[in-house]
Amino acid sequence: MLSHQDETRAAYDGVVDLYASMFTSQLETRPFARNMIATFAEFVRVTGNLRVADVGCGPGHLTAMLHDLGLDAFGLDLSPAMVDHARRAHPALRFDEARMEALAVEDGALGGVLAHYSIIHTPPGELPALLAEQVRVLAPGGLLLVSFFGTEGPEPVRFDHKVTPAYSWPVDRFAELLAAAGLVTFARLLHDPASERGFLDTHLLARRP
Repeated sequence: MLSHQDETRAAYDGVVDLYASMFTSQLETRPFARNMIATFAEFVRVTGNLRVADVGCGPGHLTAMLHDLGLDAFGLDLSPAMVDHARRAHPALRFDEARMEALAVEDGALGGVLAHYSIIHTPPGELPALLAEQVRVLAPGGLLLVSFFGTEGPEPVRFDHKVTPAYSWPVDRFAELLAAAGLVTFARLLHDPASERGFLDTHLLARRP
């Protein structure tokens, strides 16, 4: 049987052009998300460690945004077709294939990790290991900004995402996972439903002590 990573990779490989056309300019109409990323970049700059990974970077537009905000940003994605698109769209930046659960980054190397709706396809039972990997690559004082679909129920909710199955999370439950991974969440932003399903756009900003 195919793993969920195999299914996710194949699904995103098949929608690269459509996905890029829909999302590369999306933040122009999403001020909350745009400003949360800018806030993340500001906190990272304060650490003095400007090296940042955009994990699940897709077509690379947010990697480019982080670069424009003064960070030494590079993108990582499970989908080789997405990586190829990002390299062509942003030839001055670095993009590599990688699984979020196994990053080819040395311990404690990064000032920040951006995970913008890139954890949503990970089954709940596998999410602690994925978050532990993000913590491993962060330097002390490094920042993680993770964005996902929030739900008000007590448990994660599996739903049929337009590309491949995904999960929404109760915000407090997700914050508990961050704490268990060794991160301190110091800011959270929830805003209008992201879809007809009523999920909230959710952004948590956390620091490795």
